[in-house]
Amino acid sequence: MTVVSTKEFSANQEKYFDMAVNEQVFVKRGNNMFHIICSNINATVDNVVNEKVYYEPDEDFYNSITIDELHRRVKADIHQWYQERNENNSINESTSIS
Repeated sequence: MTVVSTKEFSANQEKYFDMAVNEQVFVKRGNNMFHIICSNINATVDNVVNEKVYYEPDEDFYNSITIDELHRRVKADIHQWYQERNENNSINESTSIS
């Protein structure tokens, strides 16, 4: 991975474009980092703008849940928490009365 300033990149663009074929190249400008990406297609503006890329789902995708499932689980957890809290309070009250 190579990180260069905008001044260095401007002075040696060809060098860094060639490097981007084999490694990651980033241009740092202020607090931002710009990733130089090399695509091995016969690029025209139309190809790049209209290109559709399919990304294979990863393990995180298969482990994900819907918002409805999240809502159901959180609701069940909150219900269980209140039930345990009330049981503990009733146990504490009954032991203090005796």
